[in-house]
Amino acid sequence: MKDKKVIKRIALIFLLFVLFIFFNNSSLFTKERSEDPVLLAHAGLSQTYPMEGLTGDTCTAERIYEPEHPYIGNTIPSMEAAFKEGADVVELDIHPTNDGEFAVFHDWNLECRTNGKGVTRDHTMEELKKLDVGYGYTADNGKTYPFRGKGIGLMPTLHEVLTYFPDKQFLINIKSDDPDEGAKLADYLTSFSNERISQLSAYGGDRPIAALKQRLPNLRVMSMESMKSCLIPYIAVGWTGYTPSACENTQIHIPEKIAPWLWGFPTKFLNRMDAANTRVVLVAGNGKWSEGFDEAQDIERLPANFNGMIWTNRIDVIAPIMNEKSFEK
Repeated sequence: MKDKKVIKRIALIFLLFVLFIFFNNSSLFTKERSEDPVLLAHAGLSQTYPMEGLTGDTCTAERIYEPEHPYIGNTIPSMEAAFKEGADVVELDIHPTNDGEFAVFHDWNLECRTNGKGVTRDHTMEELKKLDVGYGYTADNGKTYPFRGKGIGLMPTLHEVLTYFPDKQFLINIKSDDPDEGAKLADYLTSFSNERISQLSAYGGDRPIAALKQRLPNLRVMSMESMKSCLIPYIAVGWTGYTPSACENTQIHIPEKIAPWLWGFPTKFLNRMDAANTRVVLVAGNGKWSEGFDEAQDIERLPANFNGMIWTNRIDVIAPIMNEKSFEK
């Protein structure tokens, strides 16, 4: 008889524990989030390409889809088009030049997309401005080059971008793992007002992001290390409602395949991150190759009422769909 009472007591405690976890992380009794999702346009409005078979050495300019618009990513015209289409944030890539500037350009080497050679770090910005950033794009294995001659002088500096769009939000990607570049970027950004810096965030390698965060502690940043330091403890103890300190005042990029494992996702998780002053970016797939929500069927995979930040490579396709959904609410 005594053993049965013990078993019943253990079962009751276990049941109460399960119920606590459920109700503490369920969205059933949580106020719905009414704001619209935030749309992040990767590289502005750019040419896209199939993700299958990509490696770190793949020249993506040589495998683009047949162009549906005239824009080249990481240029001011492509960013302007993205904002006009409805982007809330534009992501861009930066590399330092040997004369103290930051060039906005995707690749480490110049050969894939341009008619130049070498790396941006070995050139002055004046030299980079002479290149054609549309030179290498082809959708038919080199039979035609639809953007050749149309990208001369279109590689901007980070300063040009931030002054051309003085009140727009940007996500800056540091393409190296050199801590000096994080420190240089921090120094570079100090020429802008605190209000302007508050409209920016950054991501990249662990070491430059750590250096950047050390000098600009209020800037939202993300690296693999910072994301792990937030999400691993959260997965371990987030069921209690506790948000680890590493999740505060930062930015996290959540691959679509990992998101369901996060306690309270989406509504309570987003509420907890909001309370921690942290922005959540949802990327498609496993997040390895800048996969985005780029087609109408991709939107159907989004959780109901998700209104965090959505990564897309086709803002021209996704923004109208999201606007229609917002109108139907």
